[in-house]
Amino acid sequence: MKGALTWSALLAVPCGELDGAADGWGRLSDRADAARDRIDQQILTGLRETQEGEAADAALDRLRRLSRNFQYVHTETGLVRTALNSLAHEVRAHQRAVREAVEDAERLKFRVHADGSVSYPEKEGLVSGELLPGGKTAGGNGFPDLTASPGTLTTPNPHAATAQDLADRIARAVTMATEADTRYAGILRSLKAEDGLDVPTSAWTDAAADMASVREAARAYLNDHIPYRASAAERKEWWASLPPELRDEYLATYPDIIGNLDGIPALVRDAANRDNLQLLIGKLAGCDDGEAAEKLEALRLIAEQLEAPLKPGDPPMYLLGIGDEGNGRAIVSYGNPDASKNVAAYVPGLNTGLDDMFAKNDLRRARDTAKGMRRWDSESASIVWLGYDAPQLVDSWSSLAVAGPGRAEKGGHSFNGFMDGIRVANVNENPHLTAIGHSYGSRTVGAAAQQGDGIPGVDDIILVGSPGVGADHAVDLNVGKGHVFVGAADNDPVTMLPTRTQVVASAAGFYLGGVYGAALAGDLADPGDDDLWFGKDPASREFGAHRFRVAAGPLPIDVRGIALAHSNYFDPVEDRASANNIALISVGRASEVKNEEYR
Repeated sequence: MKGALTWSALLAVPCGELDGAADGWGRLSDRADAARDRIDQQILTGLRETQEGEAADAALDRLRRLSRNFQYVHTETGLVRTALNSLAHEVRAHQRAVREAVEDAERLKFRVHADGSVSYPEKEGLVSGELLPGGKTAGGNGFPDLTASPGTLTTPNPHAATAQDLADRIARAVTMATEADTRYAGILRSLKAEDGLDVPTSAWTDAAADMASVREAARAYLNDHIPYRASAAERKEWWASLPPELRDEYLATYPDIIGNLDGIPALVRDAANRDNLQLLIGKLAGCDDGEAAEKLEALRLIAEQLEAPLKPGDPPMYLLGIGDEGNGRAIVSYGNPDASKNVAAYVPGLNTGLDDMFAKNDLRRARDTAKGMRRWDSESASIVWLGYDAPQLVDSWSSLAVAGPGRAEKGGHSFNGFMDGIRVANVNENPHLTAIGHSYGSRTVGAAAQQGDGIPGVDDIILVGSPGVGADHAVDLNVGKGHVFVGAADNDPVTMLPTRTQVVASAAGFYLGGVYGAALAGDLADPGDDDLWFGKDPASREFGAHRFRVAAGPLPIDVRGIALAHSNYFDPVEDRASANNIALISVGRASEVKNEEYR
């Protein structure tokens, strides 16, 4: 829109042409996405399976770069489409406001002038009965023009206020349309790629800024319609109701929101989060603090695993959530959770954050569990859920004493929302869902299980390396005591932590009677020796869960200060019994689990 905008020029703006241009950019975005998908799913896979050697490796590197280039084109052109559609949406709203004001003026026999001012006719006064002269008023000044009726300041024409309202409506619409035109022109000018065939990290940093500006401008067009506070079932229905073009716009403009919205199909979340992963890498690459560097390393490792060829027996990898808030967020599934009859979700615990250890160790645990489940039932998926801020250790395992239940309670609420989404998105009539909590993650699962009616859809709960779950009995976890399973290695110090009462009593006993006094006071504080830091020991008979067989594990602490036995529960090499029992429970074959004596 060139020159000073008038109301008649606003009405003449061809929004259909904006729609057409948006559709063209949308087709380009779709083609880039299809090209990327063809490279990732067909060409790369075929090359890996048929070619080896340095030449093949070089070709794979080039293809991966080409795939990232297409991803960048898909992102930027998608933003152009959204910007144009959002501009058309705003202009139509302002056109509608002008049109309604003009129609109201015509109905009242008023006249709208080319400059937006409004003339109103004379009218008989209600008190004097005299004929009050008409006049003209301009929008935005708030004062009618009374020069056409000199000497009548005491009795203004009643039409004046109506005319002023009409003129203000027209002026407001024209002003807002002009502002939108200027705003979107700046946004579209900024959406330009760097020269060359490669897409450096800096380009993704710019892309993140581009997305921020487009989504701020498109707030009324897209963001205000996202069902943030809806249930998972309502979100699923909302997404299914959207036309394909609008889904593409949400994916292009709000990948971080759609990718982390519980209830949205897994394939959609995966696509959104893969885009957001690159944007986060670009964002964090522009930071210079240590925490950002740790998260950046983790994101790059996750990206490498997503791009890596599948080895025989490996389930496909889906990115169901990613973010840099707090200690970082990452949700990865091995196997499609929507299509699988058996889905296990593992919540990691103490000292877990979005870092290289998570990207290496926690992802491997979920992958090992998926492979173990698939040996019993091929229609299985395993998830690692880092959707909360787990307590962080600084010095040693004794630092667990500073970890209270607050993070578990908050994390449990988020985990329930996630599992509700897994439940409603699953296409099977009665999928078997299992919640697995490790370390402090078992406290988080315990908190989730005690909120409301329990964890949505979950049939079985597995607790490994647990310092307690905030409950005294398995039945409190809302799945029935026969569906709660516990693995506790004899050399895992986290499963033997004293209670708060024992700590206080032992300290007092030591003060009064030395070492023997401390031991006696500790025993008196926990007569049955079956309590832990967060309540009853889940491996005790009093708790009432099934304790399954696990390896004793290496001695509690190695030379690096790491409790190795605490980390082996999912490892099919270091603790085959535990890994196999977890797999059996997760596919609904708990009757075949090897049991262990209670503590």
